[in-house]
Parts: sequence; structure tokens; C-alpha cells
Amino acid sequence: MSREPAAGPDVDRLDLLASAIGGRPLEVGAGRPGEPAWTDGTIVFVDPDAGRAEQVVSVAVQASLLVGGGLGPAIVRQLGGRPGLARRYLGLEGHRALAASEPLLPPAVRRLIDRDVAAGLADPEASLVRARARRALRPPPESFGTIRPRRLLAADRRDEGTTTGDVGPLRPPSPTGDLPDLDEQPDDEDRGRDVGGLLASPVGGRGLLGRLLEHLLRASRDARGGAGPAGADAPTHRGSARSRGRGTLTSSPPGAEARGPTAAFGPRPRTYPEWDVRRRGYRADWCTVRERAPEPGDLAPLAMPDGHVLRRPLARLGSGLDRVHRRPQGDDIDLDAAVEARVATLAGAPTDGAVYVENLRRRRVLAVLILLDVSGSAGEPGPAGRSVHEHQRSAAAALTAALHDLGDRVALYAFNSQGRTAVHVTRVKGFDDRLDGRVAQRLGGLVPAAYTRLGAAIRHGAHVLDETGGTSRRLLLVLSDGFAYDHGYEGRYGEADARRALTEARRRGLGCLCVSVGAGTAPLALSRVFGPAAHATVPTTGQLAVVVGPLFQVALRSAEAQRRTFQRSERTREQLELDRRTA
Repeated sequence: MSREPAAGPDVDRLDLLASAIGGRPLEVGAGRPGEPAWTDGTIVFVDPDAGRAEQVVSVAVQASLLVGGGLGPAIVRQLGGRPGLARRYLGLEGHRALAASEPLLPPAVRRLIDRDVAAGLADPEASLVRARARRALRPPPESFGTIRPRRLLAADRRDEGTTTGDVGPLRPPSPTGDLPDLDEQPDDEDRGRDVGGLLASPVGGRGLLGRLLEHLLRASRDARGGAGPAGADAPTHRGSARSRGRGTLTSSPPGAEARGPTAAFGPRPRTYPEWDVRRRGYRADWCTVRERAPEPGDLAPLAMPDGHVLRRPLARLGSGLDRVHRRPQGDDIDLDAAVEARVATLAGAPTDGAVYVENLRRRRVLAVLILLDVSGSAGEPGPAGRSVHEHQRSAAAALTAALHDLGDRVALYAFNSQGRTAVHVTRVKGFDDRLDGRVAQRLGGLVPAAYTRLGAAIRHGAHVLDETGGTSRRLLLVLSDGFAYDHGYEGRYGEADARRALTEARRRGLGCLCVSVGAGTAPLALSRVFGPAAHATVPTTGQLAVVVGPLFQVALRSAEAQRRTFQRSERTREQLELDRRTA
């Protein structure tokens, strides 16, 4: 009887890496100790006894094979029952797939790529053709794992909703399952016989009929506009396709034609420092932020919420005081009105007694920049069933609409990263942009992808808020699951840099608050990332109205206190400088 794969403490943290590279939500589970890594298209099974470095390589290879089309049904059917051919194919396609996914790979994995092998292969079909040739090939490294066609095809049939007798019941595959794997049996190739003749599999084989049908099927797929690599079931570029009704596609295979968010937009790239908690100092000009905006092809319809539920708790928070003259009551005497009233009294004319100046909160003086996390981890399903991205996108839309209706200046930016030199910030709505259908379409077209270099995104958001906010009260709102992760940016290092970035913004007089919606992140984990900044986690967007008012209030009061402290320190510094000059 099959059992659920148990993810050990050393492998369950690799889910984000697998999802970011694989182009869709993937899980990492513990396979049988000592056995090579493999995947069924949903779960990547790794050796729980292997070292962390080997597990990372295994996950990267299997995920790269998935996103590059190397494990598509058309390819896998030809590998079934032929482990020798599968090994030769893996030794070629593994390097090609890694090279195609190189921008998303950790540096240690990039060093394993055989670029001579990868350079001569255009797609998985080319790898399979070369694997069939009678040439000596270097075997794949053990860390590449193996390919199990039976498991992949069984998972594909379950996705299509068709179960057959040899597939087994509808349950997750197990690395210790009792069904024998056909791909583990000796094949004709291992016994030295060529089975590529006319009697080979007529659909998946290399016989005359098989090649003809394959050519016709490829032509029909191209006629439908398929843009994916050979062997892929569907185009693998950015889109709104869903995977099993759960998350979304997370990244395009590197090397595909860039569209939309990959196009340069706006100001030139900016560099920011990064806090190294181990060295207790900054790395100067360490991160490069590239601001951009979606192109028309990346837009998707999205209904903007009314936001009326959030308007009430936010109504008084961004108000500035106006001095209104000639009021019947107030905080000061209006001298002009008092003189006129006295003259009128002496002349015997009636007066209304409106001789005061009253301070009324009638002017909006709040600028809010919303930073929306669209990294790969946001594509994972939350406790409520919907993906974290859907929850946080709804929250961003509702907050933007509510603040705009109240008359505040509001901007919305999305962010993710692919290493320290490629922190992408997507401009959905600038402070001076109108809130119209184009903003809704830009927001609807956002797809979770890649990683989360949180500190660099916060520093850039603070810079934009300082430069274009245009009001005395400014607020930076981060919508994120609080998982700081990127190449060389994880654990204590990433958490400390995110905290430091928020502290820097608060010292500049910016209010900072962070909200996690639908992620179920533990409060202690959020505290490690967001530190002293006001933060909270809510299960659904509907409960955002309960916490948003107090959070805004705390953040604005903290910013005001920081601003006064900064002004006092500046006055003290100026006085000391003046005393030094006059001494």
C-alpha cells in the first residue's frame, strides 16, 4: 500500500527553490535513503541522507527538466522501459535544462553545467536524438538523480482526470510504493539490440510511422500557436494558466523571449547597499533594482473592489489641519473678525460672534506606497485554499481603491528578484497615475515568480516615496508572506537585512507597516523579518479592515516621533557646528 511521502526537516525548506525554478508550485519530499532523486511532476523526491549541497543540485536539475519540457509526455513515453536510454538522455538534457534555467540557479549549481554539452542542444528532442546515437557519452552525475517515466505518465493521467487499471488509485505517488516501475527493468538497448526499426512504438518510437505522426502532431501544435519547447504540453511563457487549480505559473524558462515585466521601464537601474549581519556592516552598492512596467501583452482583466469597508478606519488617519477663520468657536482669536465685530457693535449693527480660528481636519496629507510581493512563494496555496498571491493582490486592490477614494496619494508597486543584480520592481500605479482600468489590468496580469530580496525592494520603495510622495505624511506598506529568500539571501541574513531596511526608512520619517494576508505565517517569523515596524497577519482580505486602522495609526505615530527626533538632532548638530565656528 502506498503512503504519503514524508518531508524531513532538511528537505521541506527546498519547496521555494523547486517552485521558482520549475515554473509552478512544486513540493520537495524525502525519498528512500540511498536512492537517486526523481520527480512525478508535482513532488521532487530527494535522498534524505544526502548532503544539503547534493539535495540542492537534485532539486535544481529535476525542476529545470520540468520547466524546460524535458519531462513532457511525448519525451517520457519514449523512455519508458528503457533505463539505459533514460540515463543517456538525462546526461545530456540535464545540462541543457540547467543552462536554460541558469539565471534562477544558485551559484554552486551553475558551476556543474557542462557548457560544451549544453551548447549543442537546442531542445529536448535534440537531446533525445543524440542519446539514441551510438556514441560514447559521459554518464550523468549522481546528484542529477534519475527519470521514472511510469510515475510521470501516471501523474499526467491523473491531471487529465482519466485513471486506468495500471495507474493505481488517485493518491500521491510514494518513493516506497509497492507498484513495480517499468523503467527499472532492463531494456533492449542495454542488451545491445536496436529497436528503432519499423516495428517500434508507432506513436512514441522512432519508426517510420512514429516519425510521421510525431511530425504531424508537432505541426498541429505549432498551428495552434504553442510557444513552449519541444516536448512540453503547453506554452511555458508567462500567462494566467493555473496548475491543478492551485497556484500559478511562477517563471518563464530563461532564454525565452522576454515580454512585459522583463522589458526595461522608467528610471535607470539603481544600486542599494545590503546589511551583512555576519560582518556587522553594509555591502556598498550590492543590489541592483530595475524598475519596469507590464506591456499590453501581460495584462489580464481584474475587477477592482469598492474599498468602502476600508474607508472608515482610514478616513481620519491622513488628515491635515486647516486653520479656518471666522468660526463661532476655536483655538485662537481671529483679530480681523474681532475688530470688525467690535466696530459693528459700536455702530449698533448685529454680529454673529464668529471671531475665532478653528483647526479642522479637512485636508488629506497622506502618501502611501504599497509594495506587493509577487515572488514564487506567493503562488503557494494558503490555509484558506486560495493562493497567497490572490489574497494579497485583493488586499492591494482594496487598499489602493480606498485610499484613492479618500483623496490620498497612493502608488502600487510589485517586486521579486533573481539574485542581487536583478531585483525587479514593477510599477502598477505611480503616485501621479490615474486609477483606471489599465491599473486593474496590470494588477491582474501579475504572476508570482522567482525569489524575494526584501531589503532591496524596501529601500527602493522608500526612495520612490521620498522622491515622489509629495506630502508631509508618508507611509510604506509591504504586503508579503515575510519569507526573505534569494541566492545567498536566506535565513538570518535575509531577515536581518529586511529589518535594517525598514529601520532605515523609519529613521527618515517614513511610516512602515507590513501585512501578511492568507499566508498563515507565524507571528514570531514575521517579527524576525519586520522587527519593530508595525506588522500583522490576517487569514483573509475580508478581515483586513479589523487591523488596518490601528496599524496605520501606529506606523504614522512612530514616523512622527522619528521625524521629531531627527529634527531635534539636526538642530543640535547645527548648533554645535555654529558654536565651533564662532569659538
